[in-house]
Amino acid sequence: MDVVGIIPARYSSTRFQGKVIADILGKPMLQHVWERARQAHALDDLIVACDDELVADVAKGFGAKVALTSKGHASGSDRISEVVNPLDVKVVVNIQADEPLVHPTMIDAVARALLSDHTVSMATIMRRIEGLRDADDPNVVKVITDKNGFALYFSRAAIPFKAANSGVESPLYYKHIGLYGYTKDFLFTFKNLPVSRLEATECLEQLRVLEEGFRIKVIETSYDTIGVDVPEDLEKVKDALNREKENARS
Repeated sequence: MDVVGIIPARYSSTRFQGKVIADILGKPMLQHVWERARQAHALDDLIVACDDELVADVAKGFGAKVALTSKGHASGSDRISEVVNPLDVKVVVNIQADEPLVHPTMIDAVARALLSDHTVSMATIMRRIEGLRDADDPNVVKVITDKNGFALYFSRAAIPFKAANSGVESPLYYKHIGLYGYTKDFLFTFKNLPVSRLEATECLEQLRVLEEGFRIKVIETSYDTIGVDVPEDLEKVKDALNREKENARS
């Protein structure tokens, strides 16, 4: 098998308990993610990895393949590792269960980046930010890359910083979208890396990869997502989905 998609779906959440099964226009959020992921061409298999029977029952109810994992995992990558360990697979795509607007082309893009270039062991997604509001929002993670598309840094701050005498009228800012692909071997390397100083400072897990000297390929997309962190975010997602429906009709 070349590519497996894993949706880690944890029931407990500090800010929004049970958010992965929260209702969005008549479907649990997890179902929206699963249905979109199923449209990706690159996936040979798609598995929901959950730690709670309630989430497992919901996922099975809409037809998903489910793996029930330990409740003791500290991160989604740990949960994914448990599911992937026995599988004979080259590439693993980590699809966030709280990103109901994920676009299937994002999944295909990270899978292709890993399958087509054996020097790439981890890949993710970015989208150009329009306007300064998101650039200045610490909840929107920014990324800057080198000329070959590899991440230089991820931050909650607006990067790059525009110096007063820079002569640059409008810097380009890019939003990091938290969809990750890894080779199976690198997933276990990543899982075993210690928490880094930069990761602890910014609360961004991917920074441990850069601080250890590994590279992350970043692919640009024209599609945006809305991560659901608190109940209020559900309304933003509903509005976006309704706009999609209206555009599809026109």
